Amino acid sequence: MTGPDLKQKNGEHPRSDVGQQICLFIFLVVWVADSFFMRTSTFLSGRVPLYVRLGILGVILVTAVYLVRSGHTVAGHDRQPQDVVTSGAFRHVRHPLYLGSVLTYLGLTISTASLLSLAVLVGIFVFYDYIAGYEERLLEARFGEQYRRYKDRTGKWLPRVGGGR
Repeated sequence: MTGPDLKQKNGEHPRSDVGQQICLFIFLVVWVADSFFMRTSTFLSGRVPLYVRLGILGVILVTAVYLVRSGHTVAGHDRQPQDVVTSGAFRHVRHPLYLGSVLTYLGLTISTASLLSLAVLVGIFVFYDYIAGYEERLLEARFGEQYRRYKDRTGKWLPRVGGGR
């Protein structure tokens, strides 16, 4: 199997990788242009001190790194789990890799207070939510009740308080 068929077999949306690369490119172009050259929508940066914005960025990046590293430890293109993964970051959220990416975008957006970047981020989140939903349907078809129980106790994007662990 090659191309999209292989991706679908591995539990990913066939355009997931390309879409993520396009999102990254668009975000970086808008963020850099607005934050450092045009400064069209960064007027709030004067109201929130830089050290506060950078502190928030630091906390968000540490969280994003944890999510991505933990997610890649148990699942990746070269290793597909045989059961529903509920350890590491998957214990807290169902899509730690995607959440780590979205948080990175959010941290950069906050660091420069770019409202244009925030608008792009909303579109990126819609894309990630779409591919996450697609992948959840594949996982539910593959793992059935085991995955449905996992979904019931684990948040898609935010951890559930008292998630029935």
